[in-house]
Amino acid sequence: MKSLPFLDLFIVIAYLAGMVGVGIYFSRKNTTADQFTKASGKIPGWAIGISIYATFLSSNTFLGVPGKAFGSNWNSFVFSLSMPLAAWVATKFFIPFYRSTGAVSAYTHLEHRFGAWARTYAVACFLLTQLARMGSIFFGIALSLQALTGYDMSTIMVVVGVCIVLYTVMGGMEAVIWTEVVQGVIKTVGALVILYLVVDGMEGGLSKIMTVGNAEGKFSLGSFAPDFTQSSFWVVLLYGFFMNLNNFGMDQNYVQRYHTTTSVKEAAGSVWLCVYLYLPVSLIFFFLGSCLYAYYQSEPALLETIKMQVATERLPGGTQAAISNLAATLTPGDYGDKVMPHFMVNKVPVGLLGLIIAAIMSAAMSTISSGMNASATVFSIDIYQKYIKSDLTPKESLRLLYIATTVFGLLGMITGIAMIGVKSVLDVWWMLSGIFAGGMLGLFLLGIISRQTKNAEALTATLIGIAVIIWMTFSNQLPDEYAFLRNPLHQNMIMVVGTLTIFLIGLLLTKLRKPTSIEKEMVLDN
Repeated sequence: MKSLPFLDLFIVIAYLAGMVGVGIYFSRKNTTADQFTKASGKIPGWAIGISIYATFLSSNTFLGVPGKAFGSNWNSFVFSLSMPLAAWVATKFFIPFYRSTGAVSAYTHLEHRFGAWARTYAVACFLLTQLARMGSIFFGIALSLQALTGYDMSTIMVVVGVCIVLYTVMGGMEAVIWTEVVQGVIKTVGALVILYLVVDGMEGGLSKIMTVGNAEGKFSLGSFAPDFTQSSFWVVLLYGFFMNLNNFGMDQNYVQRYHTTTSVKEAAGSVWLCVYLYLPVSLIFFFLGSCLYAYYQSEPALLETIKMQVATERLPGGTQAAISNLAATLTPGDYGDKVMPHFMVNKVPVGLLGLIIAAIMSAAMSTISSGMNASATVFSIDIYQKYIKSDLTPKESLRLLYIATTVFGLLGMITGIAMIGVKSVLDVWWMLSGIFAGGMLGLFLLGIISRQTKNAEALTATLIGIAVIIWMTFSNQLPDEYAFLRNPLHQNMIMVVGTLTIFLIGLLLTKLRKPTSIEKEMVLDN
């Protein structure tokens, strides 16, 4: 642990003050709920594209991806490779649909298709997904700043969270978008700076890194065998496609931004700009993780320090001998998330360290702020105005959004604090998001693709899908005598199987249902 040098501390404080200043600047425009949620639909497409990219490039990417590459290989990069196909589906079908409805909430149409239960279920899944996302991101930023400042992770989450709440509440969606444009640039520059410092500090340079990486299988995309019980290439590709389809196609964070542009073309262009930016930059983060692995293999003393730090955290109050014994058993996957913060503390020069800290904070703040705004919007439209009070005055609507944004920011902090001590940030996020998003995406696809599916079929399919998701998630807790009932598939398949279960069972039930007289007449007319 060490204190941040004054110059670096000044850069970090200036960055935080700048973000809050943006919120204050745009607070003058926030006189209506429409301005708060949609920025009056006048944001240029390129700015939306960078803001979506910034949301994707969270602290889970900034810290979790290098940590994952350090601990294993590039298997998780396959997630990024699935983005173009998901983006094509979203821009061809989903964006024109949302723009034509005009509804700022992504889930309003589910009630029109299947009833209030469908809308409520999707909203509940979305809000739980957001809490999981914000919590994992709060955790990620606290993990890095703890190494730099010595403050406990809970305190860091609260301080950073207060800054995010301030500019998000004051500035609304417009502040969220324009701060994300700045944050997207800062975090990309920060990643390139760290990569340069690692390669430059490595004895033997890039050729040595490539030699170590190849020898240890650090550049592997995973097994190409059709094996769905482990994290093979195909498992991550399927998971990535369905999750990115969920992100681009029905995640309120993104759908809400489609309404901030001036046209369908601008909205579609923003999605493709995100893909063009994220693919190469995510590759940089995976390569950074492999570089860090080679660097620390050549510095065994530094590696031992990290192991002892992790062992100490896992055995608070333990004896020195017990901690040393535990440290000796740790694998790269156990301490991968600690490596980049350690490198920053010990190897990044004064001045540049402040920039990189700002980059990591940008990575966290961009995703959390958009999640807070989207969650508040969904809560206001789909819960409060639906079930509590529908005839809100403009002033009441704006006040409700302010309160809801603050509350979701606090809940995200609490979730992050609850995650302290986990093994891998990226693994936790992928598991939780897969659980909550699987059923939601399946129901959404059923409503969009199958126009003949009615309320009863959709509800039945959703209940069966939820049962499957619960079984796949928790069946590994069953005692040994019931081992045959455990889910044999990898946890990333929960999202895939849950989505397909709801969609396919819904289609099957629709086929089995006897058509009504009206439907028979429509078939005959056609």
